[in-house]
Amino acid sequence: MCGIVGYRGEREAQPVILSGLKKLEYRGYDSAGVAIIGDGGLGVEKMEGKIARLEDALMESPKSGKVGIGHTRWATHGEPNDVNAHPHQGCTDKYGLVHNGIIENHRKLRKELESRGHEFSSDTDTEVLIHLIEEQEGPLEAKVRSSLNEVQGTFAIGVVSAEEPTKVVGARRGSPLVVGSTENEQFIASDIPAILDYTREIIYLEDGQLVSITESGIEITDFEGNPVKAEPRTIDWDPVAAKKEGYRHFMLKEINEQPQAVGDTLRGRNFSGDGLRMDEGELREEDVEEANKIFIVACGTSYFAGRVAKYVWEEYLDVPIEVEIGSEFRYRSPPLDEDSLVVGVSQSGETADTLAGLEKSREGGATVVSVVNVLGSTVTRRSDAVLYTHAGPEIGVASTKAFTSQLVALSLLGLEIARMKGRITSSEAKKEAEKLNRAPGLLREQLENVDRIKDLAEVFYEKDDFLFLGRDVLYPVALEGALKLKEISYIHAEGYPAGELKHGPIALIDENMPVVALITRNSVYDKVYSNIEEVRARKGKIIVFTDELTEDTKSIADELIHLPRDDKVLTPLIFTVPLQLLAYHIAVLRGTDVDQPRNLAKSVTVE
Repeated sequence: MCGIVGYRGEREAQPVILSGLKKLEYRGYDSAGVAIIGDGGLGVEKMEGKIARLEDALMESPKSGKVGIGHTRWATHGEPNDVNAHPHQGCTDKYGLVHNGIIENHRKLRKELESRGHEFSSDTDTEVLIHLIEEQEGPLEAKVRSSLNEVQGTFAIGVVSAEEPTKVVGARRGSPLVVGSTENEQFIASDIPAILDYTREIIYLEDGQLVSITESGIEITDFEGNPVKAEPRTIDWDPVAAKKEGYRHFMLKEINEQPQAVGDTLRGRNFSGDGLRMDEGELREEDVEEANKIFIVACGTSYFAGRVAKYVWEEYLDVPIEVEIGSEFRYRSPPLDEDSLVVGVSQSGETADTLAGLEKSREGGATVVSVVNVLGSTVTRRSDAVLYTHAGPEIGVASTKAFTSQLVALSLLGLEIARMKGRITSSEAKKEAEKLNRAPGLLREQLENVDRIKDLAEVFYEKDDFLFLGRDVLYPVALEGALKLKEISYIHAEGYPAGELKHGPIALIDENMPVVALITRNSVYDKVYSNIEEVRARKGKIIVFTDELTEDTKSIADELIHLPRDDKVLTPLIFTVPLQLLAYHIAVLRGTDVDQPRNLAKSVTVE
């Protein structure tokens, strides 16, 4: 959610930190600030609103210095305003602190600190931490370490002190923090894009680790002060990939990148030799053979990808498959044991509820495999095996290329599970996997149909409600289509199984209700067509997306989009792109902030 950038080096810190914060705007935020240490001590500027406002203020009153931290805040405790913005300074104004996460025992700590004479200026949970640091003795690392042992909750933090003006200290528990370096500079950040213009050498901090960056380099310890050895990893993302490259929005760019992203995810996955190669770790045949239940754990769009996978996997697996929302799974008591296989799906690899679900699974003895986009992220380090989607950086809050890449990665993983369990042979798995090689071309074909989607958006962009209907593999696609529309256009939209229409949603149908019907000849075509007849009888406005063009579909639809028909495993991909484009062009016509929709963040790293 919130964004952190820290810098120590030979150049002015302010422009480096602002540049990094701009790279993190996609995470969602409502205020921003910086703290720079220079010859005059600690200079802080922070305010509600976009980074552009902060930048204007800093042009009038720049903060000079070569060490600093910056933050973009997404409000949890305390309303979005200048006072609650980070960095926080405490009573002495010698310290600056930025924080992602939640301090769960902040009320108790605040009362204790106030009883000792501390005066608070904000309503945030974060401020207790900087007051705790002020009370400690020793170097900054020791002060931070002692303070963190008193707090409960999740955090990634960056701290600077005018008393130690060449140092930045960072730490994490539950929220992501990475460290980057060059020969003469060091960085901390909550996400890789913030520092990708400066370095590709990245260290991922683990939970319970603290980092100090100084003129001497990088030093990492645990919260007890014991040294930790951590090797940097080289990130192969091209920094240019995180720029718009002439597109009006990142979301549109990422929609158009899907043929490439899916192709990159498929590259080299040909089931030759011993089956599907995992990118990290090992999916052991004996663990899969003995698995008598499968749980797919995810949140948001990744959850819908898991729902599609369930339909696809059930074609060739004979074990129960449950798709679980991470925030629910973590507090349930599912039957987890050594015979369970748990699949975590996450674009960022830092989704808090998905991570908690995987931790719960490991504690229960389950084998954990993950489908993730971000190399080295926390989910990958909590998994026995990892399959990367190779979608590249996704900046738009509304996930697009991550979703389609997850669909193909999960299809491959399902084939490998079926092969290991003896449900299909290696040659059959290879033959099925080869069908997916048609996906990039099919996606490219849908992107060429954009003018028809624009026309559709012009007709319906002023509507207040939408209903999306689908069955079988297209039911989760209907859910995802509704999610995209509500995320970026702020139109109320719901996805439903078409067969559930008579069990409630049909009460909403009238001449003002657009109904998006997804119909494929690959599954229950006649039943879906009957459901749409029910909408027609109640004067609903019917928008049909179908791969079966007949006189019936022509006559029933107010608007009709004809899509190519292909194998069932490819059908969700074919139907997804036009729904993404429809949501995008409706949002543009409504004038919303497409890449940074209100109240949303790219990666939900707190519960």
